[in-house]
Amino acid sequence: MQTGGGFQMHDLICGKLLGDGCLTKQEGRKPRFQFSHTVKDKEWCEHCFEQLNSFLPLTPPKYRKTFDSRMVSGYTECYMVQSRTSSELCQLYELWYPQSKKELPLTYIEKHFNEKSLAWWYQDDGHFKQKDGIPKKIIFSTDSFSLKENYFLIDFLQRKYDLRFSIDAQNRLLLYDQFQIIYLLKLIEPHTHKSMARKTLVPSEPKKIATRSTIYLPTDISLIKPTPEINEQYKKLPKLVTLAEEAIEFSKFYISFQKTLQTTKPYQIKINAESQKILSQLKVQTGLNLSQLTALCFKL
Repeated sequence: MQTGGGFQMHDLICGKLLGDGCLTKQEGRKPRFQFSHTVKDKEWCEHCFEQLNSFLPLTPPKYRKTFDSRMVSGYTECYMVQSRTSSELCQLYELWYPQSKKELPLTYIEKHFNEKSLAWWYQDDGHFKQKDGIPKKIIFSTDSFSLKENYFLIDFLQRKYDLRFSIDAQNRLLLYDQFQIIYLLKLIEPHTHKSMARKTLVPSEPKKIATRSTIYLPTDISLIKPTPEINEQYKKLPKLVTLAEEAIEFSKFYISFQKTLQTTKPYQIKINAESQKILSQLKVQTGLNLSQLTALCFKL
């Protein structure tokens, strides 16, 4: 299978085939690559066509109206892109459809999957729930994959990006952790199309942090006078703000730090007014809680 010259864009093809793309093959004929999107996602459909058209023999998006008695309107509307045949698509079909049914080619995914793949997969099959600007969960509609394939995806995403998905009762991948959701959205942000704004985060207004708060810190941090000692560490918050501006690097920094965390011990403290303001902004910006941000100050 060529990875350059005659056939490129394996990362985008990988993301598309994990999402809404497929390879269809009629008996006695060569396979064709195709994908379709609802009318409301016409711009996304056109964008995918434009990105892939230089590397695949595609026809432009074509409007289709299909009568469907299950729908209130009595029909569905979509835009479909389909390819002509090619030898490269025959090779892709052998990889993704070895038994004439889609099976995830694990080695191919390991080799070609990157942030672009993740972005295209998410924009096809990802669902984002947020409430009042607070991220609640991301769902990937992977119910058509086998349980074994989904466990591969969970392991792969954890190894490659430290993203820790779980599986729900409907065999879908779930991500609940606020920090991880923001990290994922930042990873794919450069490859997120403007028409997919509904799948991006609309930040909430920072909420005031209580003056009296309970902070949970790793047991390797030993405090005698918690309030003055922690407020002293909060002098490092401006540095943390600067670090957090580079969202992806900051996320990797925190993930590395998180792996060293031990059991925690609670401390009742009073937080000074200036630190309250900065901490509330950092909570929104990073998805980390008060204790996690405080622990980071001790490590800077």
